[in-house]
Amino acid sequence: MDKEKNFYVKLLKLTAPIAFQALMLSLVAVSDALMLGNVEQDSMTAVSLATQIQFVQNIVLFTVTTSTSILGAQYWGKEDKASVRDILCIGLRFSLVISLVTFLGCEFFPRYLMLAFTNEEVLINIGIGYLKLAGWSYLITGISQLYLTVMKVSNHVVMCATISSTAVVLNIIFNAILIYGMFGLKPMGVEGAALATLLSRVAEFVWVVALSFGKDYIRPSFKGLISWNKLLLKDFIKCALPLLGANLFWGIGFTSYTSFMGHLGKDAGAANSVTAVIRDMVCCFCDGISAGAGIMVGNELGAGNLEKGKLYGKRIAVIAFICGFICMLMMFALSPLVVHLVKLTPQAATYLRGMMIVMAIYMIGRCVNTIVINGIFSAGGDTMFDFYSLAVCMWGVAIPLAALGTYVFHFPVVLVYAFTCLDEVGKIPWVMHHFRKYKWVKDLTR
Repeated sequence: MDKEKNFYVKLLKLTAPIAFQALMLSLVAVSDALMLGNVEQDSMTAVSLATQIQFVQNIVLFTVTTSTSILGAQYWGKEDKASVRDILCIGLRFSLVISLVTFLGCEFFPRYLMLAFTNEEVLINIGIGYLKLAGWSYLITGISQLYLTVMKVSNHVVMCATISSTAVVLNIIFNAILIYGMFGLKPMGVEGAALATLLSRVAEFVWVVALSFGKDYIRPSFKGLISWNKLLLKDFIKCALPLLGANLFWGIGFTSYTSFMGHLGKDAGAANSVTAVIRDMVCCFCDGISAGAGIMVGNELGAGNLEKGKLYGKRIAVIAFICGFICMLMMFALSPLVVHLVKLTPQAATYLRGMMIVMAIYMIGRCVNTIVINGIFSAGGDTMFDFYSLAVCMWGVAIPLAALGTYVFHFPVVLVYAFTCLDEVGKIPWVMHHFRKYKWVKDLTR
């Protein structure tokens, strides 16, 4: 009983700061939606669509940070700090390339990026102004995220959450000052939201780099940045390639959902924007458990304690279902409050009510799949399953149905939205069947 209690205490110590960090990050989107929504519905919708560019960037960065976390957690469990440092160096080199490409796209091709999500000229023009400023923040995001990832796996999870949360608070404060024009400043609207993001990201970047020089922190070495550790690079790529395929599958597919809503009209796009913000906020809990699970299971597998890692995975799988039902109830409870707080047209408000009901059911699948696939499976390097499941459930079922409903049959907006949520709920039985094969119980260290 004492050992079981220690498990839950350890999981809570990891999960709570990470979940809080994710919640704080989601509050940036909430503040953007509420503040810009009070200025103008089109501004809120345009920024929501424009930030899909960062969403795509984060999908690719997630491949790098997850690979860093998988290998870093196992080598940290093995008490091999030198290898953790080399893994950080490998991740930083990849993330720099990703961030630079995103920055160049936002600065030189913002119109083409916006056209991927909407054909409404007013939304495109607003989005262009946002991207040209926000692109600078995307340039440094990748570096900060790698430092924060290594902090999580090296027992600095509370400091990691503190840094991210402080950056979020700064972002929200800057949002209010710059969007509305406080303290004698001229109201900047959408451009103010972009500048607020940039300022908070700079603060986060400076903090993590400075902190990495402290005692017991992992920082990159000059040698590691200019030359590859070939064995670790091979392992890194082995983890990253299936993750990249799965993340691109999921990211492009998820972005296409936003595109479908955008092409169904401004009201549908606005309702979807609000629902996405609430979804991301509620999902913080399962994201925290997923990250904590990956570190705990990964530490035990890397230390050679395979049976203990397997036991941890079983306990966390049960927690995943409990989390799913709690998040479902939260979505139902939040629905009337959200509709009341956000200024929408009557038609958009009607869409929002229907979408929130669909999202509540979706949350069960989202929580279970996030925790089991991204947490437990990834901890042992079992990253290929996610690719297969997305190919079948998202690209074989959800996307074709939503595309046909949008462009061919012109189904009601809420029905098309329900099609976009089918994949998460539908693949739960497949996920749990794969879980019981225990292919994820592996020691990846050399």
